[in-house]
Amino acid sequence: MSSYFSDLAQQYIDGEWRPGTGSWDVIDFNPYDDEKLASITVATAEEVDEAYRAAARAQKQWAATNPYTRRAVFERALRLIEEREQEIADLIIAELGGTRVKAGFELHLAKEFLRESVHLALRPEGRILPSPADGKENRVYRVPVGVVGVISPFNFPFLLSIKSVAPALALGNAVVLKPHQNTPIAGGTLVAKIFEEAGLPGGLLNVVVTDIAEIGDAFIEHPIPKVISFTGSDKIGRHVATVCAANFKRSVLELGGNSALVVLDDADVDYAVDAAVFSRFVHQGQVCMAANRVLVDRSIADEFTEKFVAKVRSLKVGDPRDPETVIGPVINSAQANALAGAVEQALEEGATALVRGGTHGNLVEPSVLTDVPAESALLRQEVFGPVVFLVPFDGEEEAVRLVNDTPYGLSGAVHTGDVERGVAFARQIDTGMFHVNDGTVHDEPLVPFGGEKHSGIGRLNGETTLEAFTTIKWISVQHGRSGFPF
Repeated sequence: MSSYFSDLAQQYIDGEWRPGTGSWDVIDFNPYDDEKLASITVATAEEVDEAYRAAARAQKQWAATNPYTRRAVFERALRLIEEREQEIADLIIAELGGTRVKAGFELHLAKEFLRESVHLALRPEGRILPSPADGKENRVYRVPVGVVGVISPFNFPFLLSIKSVAPALALGNAVVLKPHQNTPIAGGTLVAKIFEEAGLPGGLLNVVVTDIAEIGDAFIEHPIPKVISFTGSDKIGRHVATVCAANFKRSVLELGGNSALVVLDDADVDYAVDAAVFSRFVHQGQVCMAANRVLVDRSIADEFTEKFVAKVRSLKVGDPRDPETVIGPVINSAQANALAGAVEQALEEGATALVRGGTHGNLVEPSVLTDVPAESALLRQEVFGPVVFLVPFDGEEEAVRLVNDTPYGLSGAVHTGDVERGVAFARQIDTGMFHVNDGTVHDEPLVPFGGEKHSGIGRLNGETTLEAFTTIKWISVQHGRSGFPF
Protein backbone atom coordinates (compact mmCIF):
# COMPACT_ATOMS: atom_id res chain seq x y z
CA MET A 1 0.00 0.00 0.00
CA SER A 2 2.86 2.41 0.77
CA SER A 3 3.72 2.37 -2.94
CA TYR A 4 0.25 3.78 -3.63
CA PHE A 5 1.13 6.89 -1.67
CA SER A 6 4.56 7.40 -3.26
CA ASP A 7 3.45 6.52 -6.81
CA LEU A 8 0.27 8.61 -6.74
CA ALA A 9 1.62 11.74 -5.04
CA GLN A 10 1.51 13.71 -8.28
CA GLN A 11 -0.79 15.67 -10.54
CA TYR A 12 -2.51 13.81 -13.39
CA ILE A 13 -2.96 16.13 -16.37
CA ASP A 14 -3.58 15.21 -20.02
CA GLY A 15 -2.75 11.57 -19.40
CA GLU A 16 0.60 12.35 -17.75
CA TRP A 17 1.76 11.95 -14.14
CA ARG A 18 3.82 14.98 -13.17
CA PRO A 19 4.68 17.16 -10.18
CA GLY A 20 2.85 20.40 -9.58
CA THR A 21 4.77 23.65 -9.86
CA GLY A 22 3.13 25.57 -7.03
CA SER A 23 5.03 27.24 -4.22
CA TRP A 24 4.12 24.79 -1.44
CA ASP A 25 3.26 21.17 -0.74
CA VAL A 26 0.15 19.40 0.46
CA ILE A 27 1.32 17.04 3.19
CA ASP A 28 -0.87 13.94 3.43
CA PHE A 29 -1.00 12.69 7.04
CA ASN A 30 -2.54 9.64 8.67
CA PRO A 31 -4.97 11.29 11.13
CA TYR A 32 -4.58 8.48 13.66
CA ASP A 33 -0.81 8.47 14.20
CA ASP A 34 0.30 11.56 12.22
CA GLU A 35 2.49 9.43 9.94
CA LYS A 36 3.45 11.36 6.82
CA LEU A 37 1.97 9.42 3.90
CA ALA A 38 2.86 11.66 0.98
CA SER A 39 3.92 15.12 -0.09
CA ILE A 40 2.40 16.67 -3.22
CA THR A 41 3.48 20.00 -4.70
CA VAL A 42 0.26 21.86 -5.45
CA ALA A 43 -1.03 22.60 -8.93
CA THR A 44 -1.08 26.24 -10.03
CA ALA A 45 -3.87 28.10 -11.78
CA GLU A 46 -1.91 27.56 -15.02
CA GLU A 47 -2.00 23.80 -14.45
CA VAL A 48 -5.73 23.93 -13.75
CA ASP A 49 -6.05 25.70 -17.10
CA GLU A 50 -3.97 22.97 -18.78
CA ALA A 51 -6.19 20.29 -17.23
CA TYR A 52 -9.38 21.92 -18.45
CA ARG A 53 -7.97 22.47 -21.94
CA ALA A 54 -6.85 18.84 -22.11
CA ALA A 55 -10.34 17.76 -21.05
CA ALA A 56 -11.96 19.93 -23.72
CA ARG A 57 -9.66 18.52 -26.43
CA ALA A 58 -10.35 14.91 -25.49
CA GLN A 59 -14.08 15.24 -24.93
CA LYS A 60 -15.32 15.63 -28.52
CA GLN A 61 -13.97 12.29 -29.68
CA TRP A 62 -15.10 10.58 -26.46
CA ALA A 63 -18.66 11.90 -26.92
CA ALA A 64 -18.64 10.52 -30.47
CA THR A 65 -17.47 7.10 -29.26
CA ASN A 66 -20.09 4.37 -29.32
CA PRO A 67 -21.60 4.18 -25.79
CA TYR A 68 -21.17 0.39 -25.85
CA THR A 69 -17.44 1.02 -26.28
CA ARG A 70 -17.43 3.65 -23.53
CA ARG A 71 -19.07 1.36 -21.01
CA ALA A 72 -16.28 -1.24 -21.34
CA VAL A 73 -13.98 1.18 -19.49
CA PHE A 74 -16.28 1.14 -16.47
CA GLU A 75 -16.53 -2.64 -16.51
CA ARG A 76 -12.72 -2.86 -16.38
CA ALA A 77 -12.52 -0.21 -13.64
CA LEU A 78 -14.97 -2.25 -11.57
CA ARG A 79 -12.84 -5.37 -11.98
CA LEU A 80 -9.72 -3.47 -10.94
CA ILE A 81 -11.38 -2.27 -7.74
CA GLU A 82 -12.56 -5.80 -6.96
CA GLU A 83 -9.04 -7.18 -7.51
CA ARG A 84 -7.45 -4.53 -5.25
CA GLU A 85 -10.19 -4.17 -2.69
CA GLN A 86 -8.01 -4.95 0.32
CA GLU A 87 -5.26 -2.52 -0.75
CA ILE A 88 -7.78 0.26 -1.36
CA ALA A 89 -9.46 -0.43 2.00
CA ASP A 90 -6.08 -0.16 3.74
CA LEU A 91 -5.46 3.14 1.94
CA ILE A 92 -8.83 4.53 3.07
CA ILE A 93 -8.09 3.48 6.65
CA ALA A 94 -4.66 5.15 6.57
CA GLU A 95 -5.51 8.37 4.75
CA LEU A 96 -8.77 9.35 6.41
CA GLY A 97 -8.95 7.29 9.60
CA GLY A 98 -11.91 5.24 8.44
CA THR A 99 -12.55 1.99 10.26
CA ARG A 100 -12.57 -1.37 8.48
CA VAL A 101 -16.37 -1.37 8.53
CA LYS A 102 -16.44 2.12 7.04
CA ALA A 103 -13.90 1.26 4.34
CA GLY A 104 -15.96 -1.80 3.38
CA PHE A 105 -19.13 0.32 3.26
CA GLU A 106 -17.44 2.94 1.06
CA LEU A 107 -16.02 0.37 -1.35
CA HIS A 108 -19.33 -1.48 -1.62
CA LEU A 109 -21.12 1.73 -2.61
CA ALA A 110 -18.33 2.79 -4.99
CA LYS A 111 -18.70 -0.51 -6.85
CA GLU A 112 -22.49 -0.11 -6.97
CA PHE A 113 -22.14 3.35 -8.52
CA LEU A 114 -19.64 2.06 -11.06
CA ARG A 115 -22.07 -0.71 -12.01
CA GLU A 116 -24.76 1.90 -12.55
CA SER A 117 -22.38 3.94 -14.73
CA VAL A 118 -22.02 0.92 -17.02
CA HIS A 119 -25.76 1.17 -17.69
CA LEU A 120 -25.84 4.97 -17.65
CA ALA A 121 -23.73 5.13 -20.81
CA LEU A 122 -26.73 3.70 -22.71
CA ARG A 123 -29.41 5.74 -20.94
CA PRO A 124 -29.62 9.04 -22.90
CA GLU A 125 -32.63 9.02 -25.22
CA GLY A 126 -33.83 11.55 -27.75
CA ARG A 127 -37.45 12.50 -28.48
CA ILE A 128 -39.45 13.63 -31.49
CA LEU A 129 -42.08 16.21 -30.58
CA PRO A 130 -45.03 17.44 -32.68
CA SER A 131 -45.03 20.90 -34.23
CA PRO A 132 -47.90 23.28 -35.01
CA ALA A 133 -46.11 24.04 -38.31
CA ASP A 134 -46.91 21.77 -41.25
CA GLY A 135 -43.98 19.66 -42.43
CA LYS A 136 -41.83 20.35 -39.39
CA GLU A 137 -40.16 17.67 -37.30
CA ASN A 138 -38.83 18.59 -33.83
CA ARG A 139 -35.96 16.45 -32.62
CA VAL A 140 -34.78 16.78 -29.01
CA TYR A 141 -31.33 15.35 -28.37
CA ARG A 142 -29.79 14.67 -24.97
CA VAL A 143 -26.10 15.51 -25.21
CA PRO A 144 -23.11 15.74 -22.84
CA VAL A 145 -22.50 19.16 -21.27
CA GLY A 146 -18.84 18.90 -22.30
CA VAL A 147 -16.50 19.25 -19.33
CA VAL A 148 -17.46 18.78 -15.68
CA GLY A 149 -15.45 20.07 -12.70
CA VAL A 150 -15.73 17.86 -9.61
CA ILE A 151 -14.74 18.91 -6.08
CA SER A 152 -14.89 16.04 -3.59
CA PRO A 153 -14.79 16.02 0.23
CA PHE A 154 -12.62 14.20 2.78
CA ASN A 155 -15.17 11.96 4.50
CA PHE A 156 -16.03 9.47 1.71
CA PRO A 157 -13.47 10.64 -0.87
CA PHE A 158 -13.21 7.51 -3.04
CA LEU A 159 -16.98 7.03 -3.23
CA LEU A 160 -17.93 10.67 -3.66
CA SER A 161 -15.35 11.27 -6.38
CA ILE A 162 -16.47 8.19 -8.31
CA LYS A 163 -20.13 9.14 -7.78
CA SER A 164 -19.68 12.24 -9.98
CA VAL A 165 -16.66 11.27 -12.09
CA ALA A 166 -17.94 7.91 -13.37
CA PRO A 167 -21.41 9.02 -14.54
CA ALA A 168 -20.06 12.24 -16.05
CA LEU A 169 -17.58 10.20 -18.08
CA ALA A 170 -20.12 7.51 -18.94
CA LEU A 171 -22.40 10.17 -20.41
CA GLY A 172 -19.69 11.40 -22.78
CA ASN A 173 -18.14 14.24 -20.78
CA ALA A 174 -14.55 14.88 -19.73
CA VAL A 175 -13.75 15.66 -16.08
CA VAL A 176 -11.30 17.66 -14.01
CA LEU A 177 -11.30 16.46 -10.40
CA LYS A 178 -10.04 18.42 -7.40
CA PRO A 179 -9.94 16.22 -4.30
CA HIS A 180 -9.89 17.57 -0.75
CA GLN A 181 -6.32 18.30 0.34
CA ASN A 182 -6.69 15.95 3.35
CA THR A 183 -7.49 13.03 1.01
CA PRO A 184 -5.63 13.69 -2.26
CA ILE A 185 -4.95 10.02 -3.00
CA ALA A 186 -8.21 8.23 -2.09
CA GLY A 187 -10.29 11.08 -3.49
CA GLY A 188 -8.14 11.96 -6.46
CA THR A 189 -5.10 10.26 -7.92
CA LEU A 190 -6.21 6.72 -7.02
CA VAL A 191 -9.39 7.30 -9.04
CA ALA A 192 -7.29 8.54 -11.97
CA LYS A 193 -4.97 5.51 -11.75
CA ILE A 194 -7.88 3.07 -11.84
CA PHE A 195 -9.42 4.72 -14.90
CA GLU A 196 -6.04 5.00 -16.62
CA GLU A 197 -5.46 1.26 -16.18
CA ALA A 198 -9.05 0.58 -17.28
CA GLY A 199 -8.22 2.14 -20.64
CA LEU A 200 -9.78 5.59 -20.39
CA PRO A 201 -8.10 7.74 -23.08
CA GLY A 202 -5.69 10.37 -21.79
CA GLY A 203 -7.06 13.84 -21.12
CA LEU A 204 -10.59 12.71 -20.27
CA LEU A 205 -9.96 12.57 -16.53
CA ASN A 206 -7.53 15.02 -14.96
CA VAL A 207 -6.73 15.37 -11.25
CA VAL A 208 -5.37 18.60 -9.77
CA VAL A 209 -4.28 18.52 -6.14
CA THR A 210 -4.36 22.12 -5.01
CA ASP A 211 -6.13 24.65 -2.80
CA ILE A 212 -7.79 28.04 -3.05
CA ALA A 213 -4.75 29.50 -1.26
CA GLU A 214 -2.87 28.76 -4.48
CA ILE A 215 -5.48 29.06 -7.25
CA GLY A 216 -8.25 31.24 -5.82
CA ASP A 217 -11.47 30.65 -7.78
CA ALA A 218 -9.69 29.47 -10.95
CA PHE A 219 -11.18 25.98 -10.74
CA ILE A 220 -14.79 27.17 -10.71
CA GLU A 221 -14.41 30.40 -12.74
CA HIS A 222 -12.66 28.74 -15.68
CA PRO A 223 -14.65 29.17 -18.92
CA ILE A 224 -14.44 25.52 -20.04
CA PRO A 225 -16.44 23.54 -17.43
CA LYS A 226 -20.19 23.86 -17.86
CA VAL A 227 -21.11 22.07 -14.61
CA ILE A 228 -19.40 22.09 -11.21
CA SER A 229 -20.28 19.19 -8.93
CA PHE A 230 -19.34 20.12 -5.36
CA THR A 231 -19.68 18.10 -2.18
CA GLY A 232 -18.77 19.86 1.07
CA SER A 233 -19.90 22.50 3.54
CA ASP A 234 -22.78 24.88 2.93
CA LYS A 235 -20.46 27.85 3.52
CA ILE A 236 -18.18 26.86 0.63
CA GLY A 237 -21.18 25.65 -1.37
CA ARG A 238 -22.74 29.10 -1.21
CA HIS A 239 -19.55 30.57 -2.66
CA VAL A 240 -19.35 27.92 -5.39
CA ALA A 241 -22.98 28.57 -6.36
CA THR A 242 -22.42 32.32 -6.46
CA VAL A 243 -19.34 32.07 -8.69
CA CYS A 244 -21.03 29.52 -10.95
CA ALA A 245 -24.10 31.71 -11.37
CA ALA A 246 -21.94 34.73 -12.19
CA ASN A 247 -20.21 32.66 -14.88
CA PHE A 248 -23.38 31.06 -16.30
CA LYS A 249 -22.50 27.57 -15.07
CA ARG A 250 -24.72 24.95 -13.56
CA SER A 251 -23.81 23.80 -10.05
CA VAL A 252 -24.76 20.54 -8.37
CA LEU A 253 -24.32 21.02 -4.64
CA GLU A 254 -24.35 18.22 -2.06
CA LEU A 255 -23.89 20.10 1.19
CA GLY A 256 -24.14 19.67 4.95
CA GLY A 257 -26.95 18.41 7.09
CA ASN A 258 -28.43 18.43 10.56
CA SER A 259 -30.49 15.28 10.36
CA ALA A 260 -32.80 14.06 13.08
CA LEU A 261 -33.74 10.50 13.95
CA VAL A 262 -37.21 10.52 15.53
CA VAL A 263 -38.52 7.80 17.83
CA LEU A 264 -42.31 7.84 18.14
CA ASP A 265 -44.19 6.35 21.09
CA ASP A 266 -44.97 3.05 19.31
CA ALA A 267 -41.43 2.36 18.08
CA ASP A 268 -39.38 -0.78 18.65
CA VAL A 269 -37.02 0.84 21.16
CA ASP A 270 -34.14 -1.64 20.88
CA TYR A 271 -34.14 -1.40 17.08
CA ALA A 272 -34.39 2.40 17.23
CA VAL A 273 -31.37 2.49 19.56
CA ASP A 274 -29.30 0.44 17.10
CA ALA A 275 -30.36 2.67 14.19
CA ALA A 276 -29.64 5.86 16.13
CA VAL A 277 -26.18 4.77 17.29
CA PHE A 278 -25.18 3.80 13.75
CA SER A 279 -26.72 6.98 12.29
CA ARG A 280 -24.69 9.21 14.60
CA PHE A 281 -21.40 7.38 14.99
CA VAL A 282 -20.65 5.77 11.61
CA HIS A 283 -17.27 7.17 10.47
CA GLN A 284 -16.99 9.16 13.70
CA GLY A 285 -20.12 11.12 12.76
CA GLN A 286 -18.29 12.74 9.82
CA VAL A 287 -21.20 12.10 7.47
CA CYS A 288 -23.48 14.76 6.01
CA MET A 289 -26.52 12.51 6.66
CA ALA A 290 -25.53 11.64 10.24
CA ALA A 291 -28.16 12.06 12.96
CA ASN A 292 -26.95 15.11 14.89
CA ARG A 293 -30.19 15.01 16.87
CA VAL A 294 -32.13 12.08 18.29
CA LEU A 295 -35.71 13.07 19.15
CA VAL A 296 -37.63 10.71 21.43
CA ASP A 297 -41.26 10.77 22.55
CA ARG A 298 -41.27 11.59 26.26
CA SER A 299 -43.35 8.52 27.08
CA ILE A 300 -40.44 6.23 26.15
CA ALA A 301 -37.54 8.65 26.66
CA ASP A 302 -36.24 7.05 29.88
CA GLU A 303 -36.08 3.55 28.42
CA PHE A 304 -34.56 4.75 25.15
CA THR A 305 -31.99 6.97 26.86
CA GLU A 306 -30.79 4.22 29.20
CA LYS A 307 -30.28 1.75 26.34
CA PHE A 308 -28.81 4.38 23.99
CA VAL A 309 -26.25 5.56 26.55
CA ALA A 310 -25.25 1.98 27.37
CA LYS A 311 -24.64 1.18 23.71
CA VAL A 312 -22.67 4.39 23.11
CA ARG A 313 -20.46 3.60 26.11
CA SER A 314 -19.68 0.21 24.57
CA LEU A 315 -18.28 1.65 21.33
CA LYS A 316 -14.54 1.04 21.02
CA VAL A 317 -12.49 4.14 20.22
CA GLY A 318 -8.99 3.76 18.83
CA ASP A 319 -6.85 2.48 16.00
CA PRO A 320 -8.97 2.24 12.83
CA ARG A 321 -6.86 -0.69 11.65
CA ASP A 322 -8.22 -2.78 14.54
CA PRO A 323 -11.35 -4.63 13.29
CA GLU A 324 -12.95 -4.08 16.73
CA THR A 325 -12.68 -0.28 16.49
CA VAL A 326 -15.96 1.52 15.85
CA ILE A 327 -14.73 5.10 16.25
CA GLY A 328 -11.41 6.13 14.75
CA PRO A 329 -9.89 9.61 14.49
CA VAL A 330 -11.56 12.65 13.01
CA ILE A 331 -9.77 14.06 9.98
CA ASN A 332 -7.57 16.68 11.68
CA SER A 333 -6.89 18.67 14.84
CA ALA A 334 -9.10 21.58 13.74
CA GLN A 335 -12.11 19.21 13.64
CA ALA A 336 -11.16 17.70 16.99
CA ASN A 337 -10.89 21.13 18.61
CA ALA A 338 -14.18 22.28 17.09
CA LEU A 339 -15.98 19.26 18.52
CA ALA A 340 -14.51 19.81 21.99
CA GLY A 341 -15.64 23.43 21.69
CA ALA A 342 -19.19 22.39 20.77
CA VAL A 343 -19.43 20.18 23.87
CA GLU A 344 -18.09 23.00 26.07
CA GLN A 345 -20.58 25.44 24.56
CA ALA A 346 -23.49 23.09 25.20
CA LEU A 347 -22.49 22.58 28.82
CA GLU A 348 -22.05 26.31 29.38
CA GLU A 349 -25.56 26.82 27.98
CA GLY A 350 -26.96 24.39 30.56
CA ALA A 351 -26.87 21.00 28.83
CA THR A 352 -26.34 17.77 30.74
CA ALA A 353 -23.65 15.32 29.63
CA LEU A 354 -24.94 11.76 29.86
CA VAL A 355 -21.66 10.69 28.25
CA ARG A 356 -18.74 13.09 28.01
CA GLY A 357 -15.89 11.88 25.90
CA GLY A 358 -12.38 13.19 26.03
CA THR A 359 -10.13 14.20 23.15
CA HIS A 360 -6.80 12.47 22.59
CA GLY A 361 -5.02 13.85 19.55
CA ASN A 362 -7.53 13.38 16.74
CA LEU A 363 -9.43 10.69 18.64
CA VAL A 364 -12.68 12.22 19.90
CA GLU A 365 -14.65 9.96 22.21
CA PRO A 366 -18.47 10.04 21.98
CA SER A 367 -20.49 12.61 23.89
CA VAL A 368 -24.23 12.34 24.54
CA LEU A 369 -25.85 15.60 25.62
CA THR A 370 -29.38 16.34 26.73
CA ASP A 371 -31.21 19.37 28.16
CA VAL A 372 -29.66 21.51 25.45
CA PRO A 373 -31.67 24.78 25.57
CA ALA A 374 -34.28 24.98 22.82
CA GLU A 375 -32.80 28.27 21.59
CA SER A 376 -29.23 26.91 21.32
CA ALA A 377 -27.60 27.37 17.92
CA LEU A 378 -26.07 23.90 18.33
CA LEU A 379 -29.44 22.27 17.68
CA ARG A 380 -29.68 24.02 14.31
CA GLN A 381 -26.16 23.63 12.92
CA GLU A 382 -24.12 20.72 11.62
CA VAL A 383 -21.82 19.14 14.19
CA PHE A 384 -19.41 16.97 12.20
CA GLY A 385 -18.30 14.34 14.70
CA PRO A 386 -19.25 11.95 17.51
CA VAL A 387 -21.42 14.36 19.51
CA VAL A 388 -25.18 13.76 19.71
CA PHE A 389 -28.07 15.72 21.21
CA LEU A 390 -30.98 13.81 22.79
CA VAL A 391 -34.20 15.82 22.68
CA PRO A 392 -37.51 14.65 24.21
CA PHE A 393 -40.79 15.78 22.66
CA ASP A 394 -44.51 15.60 23.41
CA GLY A 395 -46.44 14.24 20.43
CA GLU A 396 -45.92 14.23 16.68
CA GLU A 397 -46.78 17.86 16.07
CA GLU A 398 -43.93 19.04 18.29
CA ALA A 399 -41.59 16.47 16.73
CA VAL A 400 -42.28 17.79 13.23
CA ARG A 401 -41.65 21.35 14.37
CA LEU A 402 -38.35 20.40 16.04
CA VAL A 403 -37.06 18.38 13.08
CA ASN A 404 -37.76 21.26 10.69
CA ASP A 405 -36.24 23.90 12.99
CA THR A 406 -32.89 24.05 11.19
CA PRO A 407 -31.55 25.69 8.03
CA TYR A 408 -30.63 22.23 6.71
CA GLY A 409 -32.79 19.64 4.99
CA LEU A 410 -30.79 16.63 3.88
CA SER A 411 -31.85 13.36 5.51
CA GLY A 412 -33.66 11.98 8.53
CA ALA A 413 -35.50 8.97 9.89
CA VAL A 414 -38.56 8.10 11.97
CA HIS A 415 -39.23 4.93 13.95
CA THR A 416 -42.78 3.73 14.53
CA GLY A 417 -44.80 0.54 14.73
CA ASP A 418 -47.08 1.84 11.96
CA VAL A 419 -45.34 2.26 8.59
CA GLU A 420 -48.03 4.56 7.16
CA ARG A 421 -47.85 6.74 10.26
CA GLY A 422 -44.13 7.00 9.53
CA VAL A 423 -44.73 7.95 5.90
CA ALA A 424 -47.27 10.60 6.93
CA PHE A 425 -44.69 11.98 9.36
CA ALA A 426 -41.94 11.93 6.72
CA ARG A 427 -44.04 13.89 4.25
CA GLN A 428 -44.16 16.82 6.70
CA ILE A 429 -40.37 17.12 6.93
CA ASP A 430 -38.50 19.62 4.73
CA THR A 431 -35.73 17.31 3.54
CA GLY A 432 -34.65 15.78 0.28
CA MET A 433 -34.59 12.30 1.84
CA PHE A 434 -36.29 10.65 4.79
CA HIS A 435 -36.38 7.03 5.97
CA VAL A 436 -39.03 5.07 7.88
CA ASN A 437 -37.79 2.48 10.40
CA ASP A 438 -34.16 2.75 9.36
CA GLY A 439 -31.06 4.88 9.85
CA THR A 440 -30.44 8.34 8.41
CA VAL A 441 -27.34 7.33 6.39
CA HIS A 442 -28.26 5.88 2.99
CA ASP A 443 -27.21 6.19 -0.62
CA GLU A 444 -28.30 4.04 -3.56
CA PRO A 445 -27.41 4.26 -7.27
CA LEU A 446 -30.95 4.70 -8.63
CA VAL A 447 -32.60 6.91 -6.00
CA PRO A 448 -32.40 10.75 -6.17
CA PHE A 449 -29.86 11.91 -3.58
CA GLY A 450 -29.74 15.50 -2.39
CA GLY A 451 -31.12 18.06 0.00
CA GLU A 452 -33.37 21.04 0.49
CA LYS A 453 -32.66 24.43 2.10
CA HIS A 454 -28.94 24.84 2.95
CA SER A 455 -28.27 21.17 2.21
CA GLY A 456 -27.83 21.72 -1.48
CA ILE A 457 -29.17 22.24 -4.97
CA GLY A 458 -29.86 19.49 -7.45
CA ARG A 459 -29.78 15.71 -7.18
CA LEU A 460 -27.48 12.87 -8.16
CA ASN A 461 -28.05 9.14 -8.87
CA GLY A 462 -30.14 7.43 -11.52
CA GLU A 463 -32.21 9.67 -13.77
CA THR A 464 -31.18 12.78 -11.83
CA THR A 465 -27.52 12.14 -12.71
CA LEU A 466 -28.59 12.19 -16.34
CA GLU A 467 -30.11 15.63 -15.74
CA ALA A 468 -27.00 16.83 -13.90
CA PHE A 469 -24.37 15.95 -16.52
CA THR A 470 -26.22 16.31 -19.83
CA THR A 471 -28.18 19.03 -21.55
CA ILE A 472 -30.89 18.99 -24.20
CA LYS A 473 -30.72 20.37 -27.71
CA TRP A 474 -33.63 21.07 -30.05
CA ILE A 475 -33.01 20.53 -33.77
CA SER A 476 -35.95 21.12 -36.09
CA VAL A 477 -36.23 19.81 -39.62
CA GLN A 478 -38.63 21.42 -42.15
CA HIS A 479 -39.53 18.67 -44.60
CA GLY A 480 -41.80 21.01 -46.58
CA ARG A 481 -41.45 24.75 -46.99
CA SER A 482 -42.16 27.40 -44.36
CA GLY A 483 -44.08 30.51 -45.29
CA PHE A 484 -42.41 33.77 -44.27
CA PRO A 485 -44.24 37.12 -43.81
CA PHE A 486 -41.66 39.09 -45.87
